[in-house]
Amino acid sequence: MSIPRVLTIAGSAAQGSAGIQADLKTFEERDVYGMSVITAIVANHSKTEKGIFTNSLEAIEAQFYASYEHVGFDALKTGMLFTKDIIERVSQLIRESGVQHVVVDPVMIGKMGSQLLKDDAIDTMVNSLFPLAAVITPNLHEAIRLTGKTNMNTVEDMKEAAKELYELGPSYILVKGGTLKEGAIDVLYDGNDFIEFRSERIDTIHTSGAGCSYSAAIASELAKGKNMIEAVAEAKTFVTYAIKHALSFNRGIGSTYHGAMRKYRNHDS
Repeated sequence: MSIPRVLTIAGSAAQGSAGIQADLKTFEERDVYGMSVITAIVANHSKTEKGIFTNSLEAIEAQFYASYEHVGFDALKTGMLFTKDIIERVSQLIRESGVQHVVVDPVMIGKMGSQLLKDDAIDTMVNSLFPLAAVITPNLHEAIRLTGKTNMNTVEDMKEAAKELYELGPSYILVKGGTLKEGAIDVLYDGNDFIEFRSERIDTIHTSGAGCSYSAAIASELAKGKNMIEAVAEAKTFVTYAIKHALSFNRGIGSTYHGAMRKYRNHDS
């Protein structure tokens, strides 16, 4: 039996809603074989101020080579990388592998406000990782940070940001407007054309893992042989269902529900 293979290089989120956990749940739902390289453990809790524990470069390398040599992969995505040293090494590993379908989610700030990328690592991400990407998937806050803009309130603002980000080397830019006042609108740019992906506005705070799951779904569809437009469209539908049927545990921001599209698609239609 042959199945598309996808690797995620990201942080482990102990509560299960985001990071590696969200990626692997997404891979399973999208019917691809998922593997992981854990860059750090994220475990925010009330007992201590420390909630991020980075892995060694040696451990990151070992996980990557184990996945690459024993299984191989048709696509990969990156999530939380946190430090410039990790970004540099991950970029080298990606170049070594020769994989073409690279989805970069430039994770910077967590839903709970945790800083998931050190300030001195942003330039390294831009210079080392972005040129390797088939697509980068910043949300509005990340697009503002990456472009130096003061705000981003309209689709036209998103398009201007996409133009700037395209100059950094990715083949495609997907600016996600999940918090846009106009609606849940995402803009894909290939250097020439813009394509808008629109979905219903869902009134919920329970969106933990939405960005991770979106990028993981795009990587899954690229691994299956879909083109970028098809991959983003399918991933947009998947994550919209996951947010619409999100899970609340009555403790702050809840999780997107990865099984929602499978479970509710026929019912909702």
